[in-house]
Amino acid sequence: MRILIAEDDTHVARYIQKRLQAEHFAVDVVSEGFEAQKVALENDYDLLIIDIALPGADGLQAVRSVRVNKPLVPIIILSGYDTVEDRVRGLDAGADDYLTKPFAFGELSARVRALLRRVERPKDSVLRIHDLEVDLGMRVVTREGRRIDLSAREYLLLTYLLKNAGRVVTRSMIMEHVWTLAYDTSTNVVDVYINYLRSKIDKGFQHKLIRTIRGVGYQIERRLSNQETRDSGLSAA
Repeated sequence: MRILIAEDDTHVARYIQKRLQAEHFAVDVVSEGFEAQKVALENDYDLLIIDIALPGADGLQAVRSVRVNKPLVPIIILSGYDTVEDRVRGLDAGADDYLTKPFAFGELSARVRALLRRVERPKDSVLRIHDLEVDLGMRVVTREGRRIDLSAREYLLLTYLLKNAGRVVTRSMIMEHVWTLAYDTSTNVVDVYINYLRSKIDKGFQHKLIRTIRGVGYQIERRLSNQETRDSGLSAA
């Protein structure tokens, strides 16, 4: 899942980013109000965290702009303003939650999870391909019922591939959605992490799920081939 943080305090922004990345989120950071509006409207985010006191357009203006154009995206306001009137203004502007500074990261994390549970559709709570399952709520990965431990980046890569099952995703697409960076043709970081993932997801299993599409990218197929189906004793759907 992808989160945008709009916060002009560099130390606060980096702290939140690092902690959320440790919880398997892809996180972008901006520090100015107009930039927050632009980035939020041009990209697909699962949640926004916006400080009110931003340079340029203030946080409330950014919240209003996003809410008009993307009515369903969850928004948490961060603010040093802690009066009842301040909280009311923030919620009336379109925020779903309001957290005052200073705050404990544990509370922010719990509020993020609560909002994501609220908007997550039940059918999307578990990603499943063949005998591989990813429980998005618990962030647990299993294959043939055996738990597989992944790093934060491996988890993001796997969920991106599964959400695009049956579709070939290019290295540039993976870089944009998993690393939130433009693809640099001089780096092989995508291939390296695909290999890490294969060593955990495919190694030791009869059916290999991650395919290389030469010259293009990678793919997880939606279903087994006819030959694989016959070999595994499964009936064709």
